Amino acid sequence: MPELLTQLPCTAFIQALASRDPVPGGGGASAITGALGAALCSMAGSLSAGRKSLEASREELEQLLVQCQRIQIRLLELVEEDAVAFTPLSRAYSIPKGAPDRAKVMEQAALAACQPPLEIMRACCQAIDLLSEMLGRSSPALISDVGCGALLCRAALESASLNVYVNTRSLRDRTKAGALEEKADTMLEHYLPLADRISRAVLRRLRSGSKPSASEGQKLC
Repeated sequence: MPELLTQLPCTAFIQALASRDPVPGGGGASAITGALGAALCSMAGSLSAGRKSLEASREELEQLLVQCQRIQIRLLELVEEDAVAFTPLSRAYSIPKGAPDRAKVMEQAALAACQPPLEIMRACCQAIDLLSEMLGRSSPALISDVGCGALLCRAALESASLNVYVNTRSLRDRTKAGALEEKADTMLEHYLPLADRISRAVLRRLRSGSKPSASEGQKLC
């Protein structure tokens, strides 16, 4: 495996994902998916910013693009961070059950493994917020890309949550487990519906032929 998973070609990353190696796994796949969703937001903004009809929104679009790029970079970093955090947990599972330090090692590894997927969830939430803003500002010709971005970030958000829950269930400290699960629950409660509203708004416009407005995009928030 190369030093950085994100430097792999797409085909090689998928092959690594499909292999017997525990990393990359669901967390890395979630982060990549979220980065793709954020990149579609960037594409919609980049192409829209150059249109004369949207000159009045150029400054807002450029600000959104800066934020999109930051989230894309962060999600790619989290591919690597998830792999680093999960590797010790994968090794801990192989410790003999009778080993005196197994429980402590498992607890520490599981707790550490919860952090990257939680960060992936936070980054996906930020990307969904930006996609909501982009919906009302991008060119009508690009709203399908905004909708696709929302669906990808939704999938990444929910997928990352599973990687939180699979690790919290093994924690012996149920107070810490509950606190982590509450953070994940809160993000899902707010941002899954928001992503759904974005994609449904896009679908309605595509099927009806109506044009988006900035105020309508803001109402989704």
